[in-house]
Amino acid sequence: MIRTGDQYREGLQDGREVWMDGERVKDVTQHPSFKPIVDVRARMYDMAHEAKYQDRLTYVEDNKRNTIFYKPPRETKDWTDKLEAVDAVMQDIGGVVTRVGDETIGEVWSLIDGRDVLAEFDPRFADNVDRHVQNIFDNDIFHISANTDPKGDRSLPPQEQDPDMMVHVVKETDAGIVIRGAKYETAAAYADQAFLKPTVGAWTNETLSDYAVGGIIDMGAPGVKQICRSSFAGRNNPKDYPLANKFDEVESLVIFDNVLIPWENVFFYRHTKAAQFIRATLHRYSAFPYVHRLLYVADMMIGAAMWNAKQTGLDKLQSVREKLADLVCYREGINAHLTASITLAEKSPGGLLMPNQSILYAGRVHGCANLPAMMHIARELCGGQICVTPNSAAFESEGSGPWLQKFYSLNKQWESEDRRKLLAFARDLLNSDYAGHRLTFVQFAQAPHFNHLNAVYNSFDFSGPLDFVRKAAGLSDKVMGTGK
Repeated sequence: MIRTGDQYREGLQDGREVWMDGERVKDVTQHPSFKPIVDVRARMYDMAHEAKYQDRLTYVEDNKRNTIFYKPPRETKDWTDKLEAVDAVMQDIGGVVTRVGDETIGEVWSLIDGRDVLAEFDPRFADNVDRHVQNIFDNDIFHISANTDPKGDRSLPPQEQDPDMMVHVVKETDAGIVIRGAKYETAAAYADQAFLKPTVGAWTNETLSDYAVGGIIDMGAPGVKQICRSSFAGRNNPKDYPLANKFDEVESLVIFDNVLIPWENVFFYRHTKAAQFIRATLHRYSAFPYVHRLLYVADMMIGAAMWNAKQTGLDKLQSVREKLADLVCYREGINAHLTASITLAEKSPGGLLMPNQSILYAGRVHGCANLPAMMHIARELCGGQICVTPNSAAFESEGSGPWLQKFYSLNKQWESEDRRKLLAFARDLLNSDYAGHRLTFVQFAQAPHFNHLNAVYNSFDFSGPLDFVRKAAGLSDKVMGTGK
């Protein structure tokens, strides 16, 4: 089925415990820090019911209409359909959001590939995967991840720290397992459920197995408490910060204070092999929408920079065009990696169509590692006006407004209000607190840079280059370890 925006909002009014700035949030659907992003997610739900978008966002199977976003990819068209659906959403909302369900569902698809691994320990857990994949799909659930623990002192093993620094099982009951600990996660305060999984990847001994736990957590479950960072929404006039006031995706420290995970929601427990598998395959699908979002960030930087250059005629300068071309190369590099990863996609162990892993992970490195430099180029092209332009109130004031209208008007084509709007947009995209937060999010949301590179190393087939050089250099078979 496909939900409506109102059904989504109603699901959030479940008595969940959410805190921000020292106060408990009574209703995340109405709180000024959450309402804008809740409304964006609700808009995505409502779009699926509109004739204009329905065929792009949904499809019919077995007489049921379902969302394109959650359809497990089994052929190339499934991926191209997702691209078209994301484009429809981004164009409609006029901005970029990342954690709205279609990214984190990829981590559940990884569970499909690991079903046999989970079945080794307990067949029930593999059955749980099947049921939850179907449940998310059938009920259009806003599903997110729960990945990063506070960790504490990383020089110490978990056993030598406060045990709550990493999520762990404290007891088993007939009803399920009881966990304690915490996770940092984006969008948890306004999501339906999360896939909880371990941070530790290099399991080495059985004393760590209490931390090898994964399952589904309802965000309104007893014992789940969320402490959110301060939001960028509502701090300033939306006229001055149009992106921060609409698209801020709030992070939470999600605390699990003796939370019961029913057995039917457990994917693995005390099964380090399963934990290792999940860590190793976590982003094989979810990296695609993550990188795809950067395509739209690049478009916003190109558009903001180009309009700023065009308004004053600087787009005719060769030096300006070269910088714009740098932004275009960045954008098209992302596009090329995404396109190639689908074109050269691989069948996964679970029978899904998996983006070519080496190309996809290389694209993630390209998109994330080069973003700071691209933001700086866009900032240079926009110029110092994004840090000196007064706010909208100054433009509207009887005392200061006429002067600003005089000095910010260029000609009949570019009057002061359009220039003010463009500079406010560029400032929020490139120079604001929100811009800095988004940059850091991109750098670390899936993994830090060294882990991005490690994923490339592990997914690339080195046999081709090795064999080419062995033959070109005339090396003997001994170097392959098979010669005598």
